[in-house]
Amino acid sequence: MPIIKLSNSDCYYEFEDFGNDKTIVFSNSLGTDLTMWEYQLDILSHHFNVLRMDTRGHGKSTIKQDEVSIAELGRDVIELLDQLKLEKVYFCGLSMGGLIGQWLGINHPKRFEKIIISNTAAKIGNDEGWNTRIQQVLENGMVSIVDATAERWFTPEFRKSAPDTVSKILKNFENNDLRGYTASCAAVRDADFTAQLYDLEVPVLVISGLQDQVTTVEDGKLLAKRIPVSRHVSLDAAHLSSVECAEEFSKHILHFSEN
Repeated sequence: MPIIKLSNSDCYYEFEDFGNDKTIVFSNSLGTDLTMWEYQLDILSHHFNVLRMDTRGHGKSTIKQDEVSIAELGRDVIELLDQLKLEKVYFCGLSMGGLIGQWLGINHPKRFEKIIISNTAAKIGNDEGWNTRIQQVLENGMVSIVDATAERWFTPEFRKSAPDTVSKILKNFENNDLRGYTASCAAVRDADFTAQLYDLEVPVLVISGLQDQVTTVEDGKLLAKRIPVSRHVSLDAAHLSSVECAEEFSKHILHFSEN
């Protein structure tokens, strides 16, 4: 199994070298794993080598603490790149992965050609909301928020038209390591890059979902306004736009990487 021992966790990853000049790293959203990016492979594998990783405490990557920070998760990405001897790459992260992308662009700009952050914000939600969610899953388990998660992640139309895809992703969500999920909730709760976005030197593509009630189009516009070199696009999707609008999402990445 492709597991690398990092300083603070064992990181599960899949690196597919398709013989391309460029490599893109994918960072999953809160409550998913690296399989959420399989819908990008058909298009992007012709242009990128693809590195997907399970964020600490998700999928098959381990976690040792009850709370973690976005900075720690960002350092996991850098450490993985170092161990795989990948000097400069493209990065794509959704939601929590988008927060990680912001941290990486601010703190390690020389390691990234371009960064794609989707369905994210400089600050996602508020302390009360995150603390309530942490308490709920600690008391009642992941299953207690599956239905609400489905409504946040996918539009009603997509849930009806692609039930197998939705079921697969929600099953992975339900099987999350509880400690990994709540620790990452704390990471998202505490992250706020509003004042630092002006220091993000890497070119950034911001992708929003027109029907995303978690990280709105307005959140995306604020990111694009404050990040010095950026562009903003919107897709007709809810929170997991990379799944709901997989082909369009991938084409935006491709176009951004080539221009």
